[in-house]
Amino acid sequence: MASRVSAFLRLLKHQHRILQPKISIYKDKPQYIFGFATKWTKAKRTLLGVTTTGALSFFSKKTESEAQPSPEEKQKSEVEIILSTADKLYADNQSLELYDYLVQYKDSDNDEVLWRLARAATDKGKLSNNEQKKLLFYEAFDYVKKALDINSNNASSNKWYAILLDYTGEFEGIKARIAKSYDVKQHLLKAVELNPSDATSIHSLGVWCFTFADMPWYQKKICEVIFTTPPTSSYQEALEFFLKAEETDPKFYSMNLVMIGKSYLRLGYKDKAKDYLRQAYDYPAIKPDDHKAHKESTDLLKSLGEQV
Repeated sequence: MASRVSAFLRLLKHQHRILQPKISIYKDKPQYIFGFATKWTKAKRTLLGVTTTGALSFFSKKTESEAQPSPEEKQKSEVEIILSTADKLYADNQSLELYDYLVQYKDSDNDEVLWRLARAATDKGKLSNNEQKKLLFYEAFDYVKKALDINSNNASSNKWYAILLDYTGEFEGIKARIAKSYDVKQHLLKAVELNPSDATSIHSLGVWCFTFADMPWYQKKICEVIFTTPPTSSYQEALEFFLKAEETDPKFYSMNLVMIGKSYLRLGYKDKAKDYLRQAYDYPAIKPDDHKAHKESTDLLKSLGEQV
């Protein structure tokens, strides 16, 4: 076999020498030269058992296989699109559209999707009547519980779990709400620990402190029944959290301005209180909480003799 191959190669080289003058004559005709070269190369590759078409086919298939994303990469890409779309709707204050978009993914096993859905359901609840609000708050709580089960170290999941634990507690009475208060605080503290730059979590801790500092005597009696050591706080502690939230993200939330004003009022600093209440009054009223802040700041400023 080897001798037959050698003989064939010698024959081809002999033909090449015969054709050499023609190649020189037609050297400005690339198609002719390339045509001969192609035949020569093909002949050698055929003898070796490899064709150009086969080689190209092999490499093409390998490249195509390598270009295909893995199922994990594809899923990650889809989640990134969902989160990007959701964040844009939230930034544009499209609360109802955001809920309608995210509720399609309520069976997701991604904690980032689920806590955003919990937030969207909460915002929709704030725009609804009392009965619908209750249903949406409990729906939101189910979503955030699932998110927390998936990833207990997600700062936003801990924050929204705490918020919704308190919101749903409002429908269950003073005793139930107070009973949940320690869990609320623990999840808020964890949220701040995981993400110290989240002003909303810091603000929520301020609300927790203000609530217990401002609690009427009969609710404090309930605390004494429920807890061996009832939770306590002060207006000063609440104020420090509110100011810290404002320092972290200035003008991030109209109700934070109101709460700074109310804390200063409770502590007897009326001029400082007026300053922050005026800022809350001037804050653009876009979301339901902004309208609430506007009304509350208006009432408080009037009570202080201010013209609004």
